[in-house]
Amino acid sequence: MPFTKKLFLAAIVLAAGTAAAQSNTAVTTPYPTKPIRLVVPFTPGGSTDILARAIGQELTKSWGQAVIVDNVPGAGGSLGADKVAKATADGYTLLMGHIGTLAVNPSLYPSLPYDPIKSFAPVAWVARVPNVLVVNPQVAARSVTELVALAKSRPGQLNYGSGGNGSAANLATEYFKLQTGTSLLHIPYRGTAPAVNDLIGGQIQVLFTGAPAVLSQIKNGQLRALAVSSPQRLPALPDLPTVAEAGYKNFEADQWYGVVAPAGTPREIVAKLNTQINLSLNSAELKTRLTNEGAVATPTTPEAFGKHIVSEIARWKPVIQSGRVKAD
Repeated sequence: MPFTKKLFLAAIVLAAGTAAAQSNTAVTTPYPTKPIRLVVPFTPGGSTDILARAIGQELTKSWGQAVIVDNVPGAGGSLGADKVAKATADGYTLLMGHIGTLAVNPSLYPSLPYDPIKSFAPVAWVARVPNVLVVNPQVAARSVTELVALAKSRPGQLNYGSGGNGSAANLATEYFKLQTGTSLLHIPYRGTAPAVNDLIGGQIQVLFTGAPAVLSQIKNGQLRALAVSSPQRLPALPDLPTVAEAGYKNFEADQWYGVVAPAGTPREIVAKLNTQINLSLNSAELKTRLTNEGAVATPTTPEAFGKHIVSEIARWKPVIQSGRVKAD
């Protein structure tokens, strides 16, 4: 065997050994060793922010490293999401994503600066927040079936509100219209609170929005709840049927939230984050906190969360197109 070939083979063995050593070092490198930045792509106070802070507190307690929530609002969550997509993939910059940033925006914005599939590594599906279909008590409908019949008898005459064009309430109602073959006139507001106020006042007749925004009004009789958007009934409203139970099989239009990291984040770091977040979600303390927010914990694997994101992008694209939904 020529000497040069021996040297060549020796070099290969040496390189392989070095790579293996580096790989082993990467796997055993402690994480985290410094504060973690958790970006919320919206202003403080909303559901995304509340969930991010709850998860951040649990991770801080478990690991002894601060989780700093960083609010980066703008463009329907796109600014914050893009910032994380372009961050170093080392596990120290994460995004609390939700249905808008990860599933709706690709169809809502023609030139999105990030790709929800290619730009991120799914980490953990945190929670879903069912939408509740509510009407003003003066509306002559006490069930989904009666509301559909009323809407079909008066096409385009019933008004529904939302927190704005492209909001979760807007999309949930457009999905409801598509599934039931009804026509409702959209009245967009600058936020959910004014829409709820006008529903109580009778300026609009229908609202299909996140449970936390209407729970107290349902319980005090200011609003009448007809159904919940989730596959299962809501623990906070156990007597309220689902839309699927009302006859529209497989109907589901929940808001949902989950943590993602920049694409290329080491798998062992993703796995460690997923394990710890799932442990937090299974704790009695956090479950109670989520229930009070009208949310349901959804611990699962990164792979399952990734599949959910893909399926949700496919679900909402035709809804946005058929409803001609435009972002504010």
